[in-house]
Amino acid sequence: MSRVSVTVENHIARVTLTRGDKMNALDPKMIDAIIEAGESLIERTDVRAVVLSGEGESFCAGLDVMSFGALAMQDPVEVLVPRSHGDSNRFQQVCMVWQKVPVPVIAALQGAVLGGGLQIALGADIRIAAPGTRLSVLEMKWGLVPDMGGMVILPRLLRSDVLRKLTYTNEMVDAAQAEAWGLVTELADDPLAAAMALAEQIAGKSPSGIRSAKALIGYAEAHLHDVDAVLVEESKAQAALIGKPHQMEVIAANMQKRAPVFKD
Repeated sequence: MSRVSVTVENHIARVTLTRGDKMNALDPKMIDAIIEAGESLIERTDVRAVVLSGEGESFCAGLDVMSFGALAMQDPVEVLVPRSHGDSNRFQQVCMVWQKVPVPVIAALQGAVLGGGLQIALGADIRIAAPGTRLSVLEMKWGLVPDMGGMVILPRLLRSDVLRKLTYTNEMVDAAQAEAWGLVTELADDPLAAAMALAEQIAGKSPSGIRSAKALIGYAEAHLHDVDAVLVEESKAQAALIGKPHQMEVIAANMQKRAPVFKD
């Protein structure tokens, strides 16, 4: 059975987790399907934004523990330490692939967003949650630590004390508290509709400008304490945009008071 669907329309890719009857819990096939879906978008020049969602009552309830019994029979060092996807292992790529997609990714969250499911959502640029959404850094329930890319992104979003509390306790957090702490971007009664509306807004901006902005933000976050490097990267990114076709179309559209029309 298919675990993930990908459709592209009007420059927006919709990636949907389709194991709704299991709260989109992550079994090995679903992990591979999510990675494949994300990687399939990296080279697509016609995609300008991505909306990531889960069908049914929950975005993703985390690992389907029963389906990973075979892992207990393997050496965890051999499974987890080798890098199979650039800087990531297979499990980390489920989250990190969305950082590698060069256009903004917006996650629409509802129901349970737990453990590995939360870490998938963390890979998105923006997270919009329904008011009843429940989130948890769940791994300590099983005596484990977040290991699917969460520790790359969580320290960017949360104060250290909040991150430590959530990690140490695997406490369940409602959407309002998650928004107050910075784990969620905003709340919406219909997060998928809100995510699609935002994706449409982004898709109407300069495609090269948006891609450059995502890359520049990622660079700045990775070099937070290297001011000189970030300033140089800013200048390089700007120089690569000025006077190019997308930027000139933006200028023309603004002057003519019309929507810009971009070529892929």
